[in-house]
Amino acid sequence: MEKTQLKYLEGTTTVGLACKDGVVLVTDTRATAGYLIASKTSRKVYAITENIGATVAGGVADTQDLVNILRAEARYFGLREGAPIGVRAAARLTANILHAYRLFPYLANLLVAGVDTAGPQVYFLDIDGSLTEEKIVSMGSGSPVAYGVLESEFREGMSTEEAVPIAVRALKAAMKRDIATGNEIMVATITKEGYKELSPAEIKKLAG
Repeated sequence: MEKTQLKYLEGTTTVGLACKDGVVLVTDTRATAGYLIASKTSRKVYAITENIGATVAGGVADTQDLVNILRAEARYFGLREGAPIGVRAAARLTANILHAYRLFPYLANLLVAGVDTAGPQVYFLDIDGSLTEEKIVSMGSGSPVAYGVLESEFREGMSTEEAVPIAVRALKAAMKRDIATGNEIMVATITKEGYKELSPAEIKKLAG
């Protein structure tokens, strides 16, 4: 059963980087069903709040449901507390949901990232609800290739402006070697100014 579950989490590549002024999230847009390219325009990066974003890998329905739950819970928290939910609190909430359903699991891995009073943060969440904070992380079938670029080029203390081209190069490398990663690249940055997605023209200029 475990091998079957993990099989659904393999196809994609996402990257998360914690920088000195914010976080960078980068994904591809290919969704696969076995050897079929089911979609060339699948969204894998989402705004959760103005200061929190997430990337997803796994079953489309499961990942979309988790994003919807997280958005709703974040809005409810803001209404109840009169302040936005923190990045770690949002990640822990998602981890609790994944852990609660571990026997009948959501087929999903996520990166939950953002900026709050504790600074820029990136969290990796596994299918069983495990939670780890990372400065540099990639998940999906193309992640071994992406890590080759990230580990050699990214340095802690970089700005988001410096890190975005590195993350894009890592995705491009994965797209060249991993058949489940491909089509377009999506880039989001989150700083104290909020969540921002780069335009296709801006990404194309970075990708070369």
